[in-house]
Amino acid sequence: MAVQRTNDEQLLLNLARLKYRDTPFFMEVSSVASQFTLSTSANASATLQEGVKGLFGLGGSVGMTEKPTVTYSPLQGDQFIQRVLSPLPLETITLLYHSGWSVERIFRLCFQRMNNVKNAPGASGPTPKKAPQFKEFIEVAKYLRELQSQDTLNLFFQKENGIPQIILQIAEEGKKLKPANNFARALNLEPGRDKYVITFSPKQNESDQIRVVTRSLLGILFYLSQAVEAPVQDIKAGKVTRTLKSSGETFDWKELTGELLRIKSKPNRPENATLMVFYRNTWFYIDDSDLKSKSTFSLLSQIFSLQAGKIKDNSPVLTLGVGQ
Repeated sequence: MAVQRTNDEQLLLNLARLKYRDTPFFMEVSSVASQFTLSTSANASATLQEGVKGLFGLGGSVGMTEKPTVTYSPLQGDQFIQRVLSPLPLETITLLYHSGWSVERIFRLCFQRMNNVKNAPGASGPTPKKAPQFKEFIEVAKYLRELQSQDTLNLFFQKENGIPQIILQIAEEGKKLKPANNFARALNLEPGRDKYVITFSPKQNESDQIRVVTRSLLGILFYLSQAVEAPVQDIKAGKVTRTLKSSGETFDWKELTGELLRIKSKPNRPENATLMVFYRNTWFYIDDSDLKSKSTFSLLSQIFSLQAGKIKDNSPVLTLGVGQ
């Protein structure tokens, strides 16, 4: 439980750091040791008085103490940097889909664009000053979610001549549904097809090809850091970037991330928080009743494990002391 909690707190803390353009830092568990000590004791007593029956007493106790030790080491080196900055592979996205995650949630986190439809590519770095384009992409992702909910959508990974691809397959009963047609038209594809090809390098003049740009792990962290609601005093002091619409009004990032993740802030320790960290004299937390945010954070944790967890194999070791 300590390992799980500290890993989640580390992710949340790094999201808050990125919101303030501070440097993120990552640790990993290198070992877990837990020592158990068993202690026993027994006693007996007797009181003998002349003319009175003897009074006898017996007593005993058993105690056990646990002393867990968790050792962390920094995640660093060329391999880690490469995995943090490299775009997510299409095979990972397919794996997440078949793990039961919503296709809408996966695509909104992992894709910066599909064909000419943009998903706030500027949010994959430090908070931009100009409001991003994203509304059409959200609509496209929701069309796919409707097909997934009706069990008429499937994704599978393949390589064609060494080029990785995701085959987006629509069942026969789903091809003529409104979400399928809307999806095809939004991406300038031919409606009514039973499959489309998602790839980094699409074939020219093919009406079933979808060119995508995936985010890196660091890009996903930056993207979700826009969900951090910084205190008003920090915004006024210029400690976080203020994003503006073309009209000059302040852009509210909840329009982009509100359905995915909300990281609230308050000066006092929150009472109904599933996860919280104290940073820059402020408590940042996820509300325990915010199920959407908890789901997105869990998905982020899985993506982080898939990308960053391949550096080296340091399996935790549980040590049980049996000598006492």
